[in-house]
Amino acid sequence: MSPHQNSIVGAIEAGGTKFVCAIGNGSGATLLGRAQFATGDNPARLMSEVVTWFSSQQKKYGSIAAFGVASFGPVDLDKSSPTHGFITTTPKPGWQHADILGPLRRAFPGVPLAFDTDVNGAAFGEARWGAARGLEDFIYITVGTGIGGGGMARGRLLHGLVHPEMGHISVSQRPGDAFPGKCPFHGSCWEGLCSGPAIAARTGTPAELLPPDHPAWDDIIFTMAHALKNLACVLSPRRIILGGSVRKAGLLGEAVFFERLRTSFREALAGYISSPALSELGIASYIVPPELGDDAGVCGALALAQDAAKETAPS
Repeated sequence: MSPHQNSIVGAIEAGGTKFVCAIGNGSGATLLGRAQFATGDNPARLMSEVVTWFSSQQKKYGSIAAFGVASFGPVDLDKSSPTHGFITTTPKPGWQHADILGPLRRAFPGVPLAFDTDVNGAAFGEARWGAARGLEDFIYITVGTGIGGGGMARGRLLHGLVHPEMGHISVSQRPGDAFPGKCPFHGSCWEGLCSGPAIAARTGTPAELLPPDHPAWDDIIFTMAHALKNLACVLSPRRIILGGSVRKAGLLGEAVFFERLRTSFREALAGYISSPALSELGIASYIVPPELGDDAGVCGALALAQDAAKETAPS
């Protein structure tokens, strides 16, 4: 057994609503310990709580060999940048230009830190242990407090100038849907129309309590389907994994939501892309929920940490 397989690693899924912190070993998705903290609006206070928790876990399990952090964004992923590891222009109050990695660097000097977006982290977790196993080209979308997208192309996580911001693409609204959107940057972008806060703003009811016969579901599913159509046309993923709280669809139910979304997606494509995966039979395996469920993000952060520990382990 190689040394990194016995290593203790730390994982953080930094979400807009909560931070999930976990300790794991160097192989597999098993979590030895985990804790959850409300994100709130005070990054310094929250990161102090996170550091304190990991310090207590280190006393219990031994030295932490690496950390993996999968964070909501936008974030600075450029390792040569003075703000590498920062959240940048997020609309979340209190979190603009918040330093995520700095407190970890200071508390655990010399420990490798792997950093990526929350959606790339979830995608990485699904690639290693979930619904994207064996796939080199897929996307992962989360629909919750915001909408974000990540994934892989030829087996590599998607990066570029910064990172994908799929939730802020312009999308079609169903005829008669006059909701102006809630995004403070773009109004009626995908996030502005279909995120959890957007659903609450358009209906006056949280998504999890929205009645199954509420007409807003028609608007939301139509826009979701057209957004996924755009991504399918641009990126040609072999699978679309849809996570986040909104995909559970509250009183409508996840199964019904996915069934209606798949139908609407095929209608939006209008038969243009020819593939068995997009047929009436194949579509159920093309747009899917995450196999890791709500643990996709923290498991992805764990996978990032495992790889960082492996890269720095003595040969």
